[in-house]
Amino acid sequence: MRTCAFLQVLFTVFGLFLVICDAFPSYEVYALNTFKEAIYEDPLLVLSNWNALDSDPCDWAGVFCSLAQDHVIKINISGASLKGFLSPNLHLLSCLQELILHGNVLIGTIPKEIGLLKKLKFLDLGANHLTGPIPPELGNLSNIMKINLQSNGLTGKLPAELGNLKYLEELRLDRNKLQGIVPANNGSDFTSGVHGMYASGASPTGFCRSSQLKVADFSFNFLIGSIPKCLGYLPKSSFQGNCLQHKDPKQRSAALCGGTPPPTYHASTVSSNKQHQPVEQPRHQASSKPTWLLALEVVTGVMVGSLFIVALVTGLQKFKNKSSIIPWKKSGSERDHMTIYVDTGMLKDVVRYSRQELEVACEDFSNIIGSSPDSLVYKGTMKGGPEIAVISLCVKEKHWTAYLELYFQKEVAELARINHENAGKLLGYCRESSPFTRMLVFEYASNGTLYEHLHYGEGCQLSWTRRMKIVIGIAKGLTYFHSELDPPFTISELNSNSVYLTEDFSPKLVDFESWKSIISRSEKNSGAISSEGAICVLPNSLESRHLDVQGNIYAFGVLLLEIISGRPPYCKDKGCLVDWAKEFLEVPEVLSYVVDPELKHFKEEDLKVICEVINLCIHPSTSRRTSMKDLCAILESNIDTSITAELKASSLAWAELALSS
Repeated sequence: MRTCAFLQVLFTVFGLFLVICDAFPSYEVYALNTFKEAIYEDPLLVLSNWNALDSDPCDWAGVFCSLAQDHVIKINISGASLKGFLSPNLHLLSCLQELILHGNVLIGTIPKEIGLLKKLKFLDLGANHLTGPIPPELGNLSNIMKINLQSNGLTGKLPAELGNLKYLEELRLDRNKLQGIVPANNGSDFTSGVHGMYASGASPTGFCRSSQLKVADFSFNFLIGSIPKCLGYLPKSSFQGNCLQHKDPKQRSAALCGGTPPPTYHASTVSSNKQHQPVEQPRHQASSKPTWLLALEVVTGVMVGSLFIVALVTGLQKFKNKSSIIPWKKSGSERDHMTIYVDTGMLKDVVRYSRQELEVACEDFSNIIGSSPDSLVYKGTMKGGPEIAVISLCVKEKHWTAYLELYFQKEVAELARINHENAGKLLGYCRESSPFTRMLVFEYASNGTLYEHLHYGEGCQLSWTRRMKIVIGIAKGLTYFHSELDPPFTISELNSNSVYLTEDFSPKLVDFESWKSIISRSEKNSGAISSEGAICVLPNSLESRHLDVQGNIYAFGVLLLEIISGRPPYCKDKGCLVDWAKEFLEVPEVLSYVVDPELKHFKEEDLKVICEVINLCIHPSTSRRTSMKDLCAILESNIDTSITAELKASSLAWAELALSS
């Protein structure tokens, strides 16, 4: 009996030992969970099966484990639109060999702790929104073979420590904002001496040590100096779009590089120029002329000048009386031979940008911040100028009709006349034929969209008073569109995605969906155009921009409801926001149920005014809906957005204000 008992205890202990040995390292599970916690937006639900209570992550999406199922060796989550930060705790994945997070929306800096992943062979953080410098600690990745950090917003200098990576075969740093030189030897630019590739007595420490480096791309940054000769085997395109002292490959202009570099002279050249420079002799005074001859010359000159001025003024008047029209011919299409005459005065006051300017500003059009089936939206920065949002129309040249060109110019002219503090300002446009390009350039509001803050931001960022300020700002912008512009203007799709916020949370209405009206009107009219002969089409004969004032008023009501409730206009669980809210809007005693639970406090007086305006906006009968001018007056006269009002509303409001500032 004692023997049996002893064997039972022995087997039990052995079984526990096997379980303990087979258990997945808790610190690696912790590292993965902190990675997920740093991601605050997962629109494709890629991380939905990452269960914090699961001790075995080997079945989690994008996670790959070793054959023994005891360590994470690979994370591959590409193109998933993950939005968030990189967790420094990733260094706890001590056996990680591949970290691939390409094509997401990761922000913030690259954690220096990544350099502790000694077994890492492949690091791909390309096509994200990462900023800050490249950590020198990446030079400690002793087994790394490929690094891809392209298409981010990385700044600072290239760390010479990357030259320590003896197994590095591929390095992609293009389309960032990196500055300084390309480190080659001892952290400075490298030039070969007469004694061979390396200067005598110097041990290479920069990229000249990377003997295995086969592919490297430093293009579209702001690098200066010269190309190291030890990297001369790389294609010229690897260095284009910088500020290097090379005419070939093509570099940025001196203006974009912060000024014209000083010319380089050699001593012999200077002395030679001094020797051969012609000495300017003083001009001899002209021989004296008779007084009567000088007077005759003056009178004749005055008469000729007067006749020239009269002729010039007459010519300008005749030119103004005529229509300033020039022919526009559709290129590249043999099936369309018609010529359309376009009024050139329509866009004379609108800035026209070149594609090259916008390509450089938007880092080779790699920084995409929005997309739709009809257009792409890029973010860029003009050198020495403002941040911009560039909308590019997704239409092929073969589908571009002459009428579509007219509608494009009409739309640019419409947007250019908008000038209000609560409306996104059109800075200019781009129209080129090679490559085919049609773009609009707007000022960029640095705080993102209202939709992002309502549904993915922190609740304390949008206090009640701040939301009321946004509401009134939107109302002022719409009032300007509907009442102060002649003819009126409407937003094609008014929603929280069309409201951009500035640094101080002031709203800017932007009509990024105006392309749809261009395309629809083009398709409507293209069938009525003859394919032969020339047609003279002036702007006055074009169909007016589609105006949906009542649609804007209804959408404003839905937007108000979204702002105070924090709920999207439609969701699968609760359906349409308006339908959900109607039962509360009709009963004053339960109005508070529509308020966003993230809000710590709100003013009941304001809520009643907002709900009254919502009911006026969403009334089924369009004739019963109040104009934006009257709605704006109701809001401004009944809602107090001062800080004093918020402090009176709650004793804790000062703390919320401090957090939201």
